[in-house]
Amino acid sequence: MDFLTEEWIYQKNSQQLTALLYEGLMECLEEAIAAMKQKDHWKANKQLQKGNDILRRLGAGLRYDAGIIAHQLDALYNYMAERLIEANMKKDVTVAQEVLQLTTTIATAWNEALQNRALSAQASPKQKAAAYEQFITYGE
Repeated sequence: MDFLTEEWIYQKNSQQLTALLYEGLMECLEEAIAAMKQKDHWKANKQLQKGNDILRRLGAGLRYDAGIIAHQLDALYNYMAERLIEANMKKDVTVAQEVLQLTTTIATAWNEALQNRALSAQASPKQKAAAYEQFITYGE
């Protein structure tokens, strides 16, 4: 992850910060996997602990009033955290790779949703009205 300044971080909204946390988690996991393969257990331990810290932060940022998806993400984050503890105790690359794959899938979906939201917000009111009218006319 590039060097982040406090000012730069304060300019981000909560959705962008979540995307940064996913990116940070993926980097921690990649470094932990590489360290485990090199038998650098100290570095692997440090990176897996950082990964668990990021998962705790992701869980703390959930808005449960947003619906069932928040509860499902909470359960998934807890599962991932348990798997990272197991990967750390056993220095098991396969388990860490599983968590990396889950994180990559979630991050990809999150970033796609952010892009779609940004594109939707850029659409002019006329475009939105035209799309609505076209849906009403042809969508039936």
